[in-house]
Amino acid sequence: MLVLAWCAASGGVAVARPLVGGGGGGEAGKTKAPLQTMRAYNIAHRGSNGELPEETAAAYLRAIDEGADFIEADVTATKDGHLVCFHDTTLDDTTDVADHPEFAGRRRTLEVQWANLTGFFITDFTLAELKTLRVKQRYAFRDRSHNGESRIITFDEFIDIAVSAERVVGIDPEMKNPVFVNKQVRWADGKKFEDKFVAALKRRGYGGRYMSPAWRAMPLFIQSFAATSLIYAADLIDSPKVFLIDDVGVRTEDTNQSYDEITSDEYLDYMREYVVGVGPWKDTVVPPTRDNKLAAPTDLVARAHARGMQVHPYTYRNENQFLHFNFRQDPYAEYDYWINDVAVDGLYTDFPASLRRYQEWTATGREG
Repeated sequence: MLVLAWCAASGGVAVARPLVGGGGGGEAGKTKAPLQTMRAYNIAHRGSNGELPEETAAAYLRAIDEGADFIEADVTATKDGHLVCFHDTTLDDTTDVADHPEFAGRRRTLEVQWANLTGFFITDFTLAELKTLRVKQRYAFRDRSHNGESRIITFDEFIDIAVSAERVVGIDPEMKNPVFVNKQVRWADGKKFEDKFVAALKRRGYGGRYMSPAWRAMPLFIQSFAATSLIYAADLIDSPKVFLIDDVGVRTEDTNQSYDEITSDEYLDYMREYVVGVGPWKDTVVPPTRDNKLAAPTDLVARAHARGMQVHPYTYRNENQFLHFNFRQDPYAEYDYWINDVAVDGLYTDFPASLRRYQEWTATGREG
């Protein structure tokens, strides 16, 4: 069994070391090492957010140093129409907004994805106001020594990080809560969130079908839980898209469809015309039992593969509370199971260094 080495001084958090390098500072015109396409993609979920606060420049640079193939971002919009990288609709859990008395009156309640939510909504803040905030670690059990060091970054700043890397690094941005954003933000030119999202990518030269020379040079997956947004974007850019699938009890934000409806054969046949794959919550692919063991896998991966669709499940995390008992507190055993037994094509991980190490160790074993 592969065993993850824990550092007692870090409070039980895995301490990753740079494995590949190339986090930034690439020279113009320099030939870059290409993206690997021979194994499942290592997708850094919100950057290396197991070690650093999520969706920050530091987390993305760390993920690139640690060997991520793609860096993933949630993209939303500000009150004044700027696109930024931030996961939640509210600022409460991962910023110091509560420590800013000048914003105390911004807290309110809105409907988000069929439920009422109260907090400081990112769509009520201008970009300049957001830049006065500092980002913090979401989970109390992770390293919080970097709280307050980083700011929220724009979508353009996120793209800069990938483009400036010394090797080819893909980006995997999500159109986050597009129905909510389009209700809360209005652009002067009448464009929608999806228009602005795609325009930002095309300005930087992104485009090209999966595995084409253009895609290989600037790899991109566009993801969303909203099928209607992906279909709309398909008319604007030909880059590959991934349809995200939430937990079994969550209905889609845009069409109010159930999990069973959007994973049916009929719906997969429909979506395959617009996307190259699906990104399901991993517990819907291999559901856990009540005692936190693995039940038999569903047939979702097989049915997607039969249609030529990739499967990129989320989210893989090293900590024991996220691991099923079958893996005996070993995140490498989890990677092994999903890559070799379930046969997925990409993995969204909070710890890209761990996935990179697993890939290196197993590649060495095969060669030997």
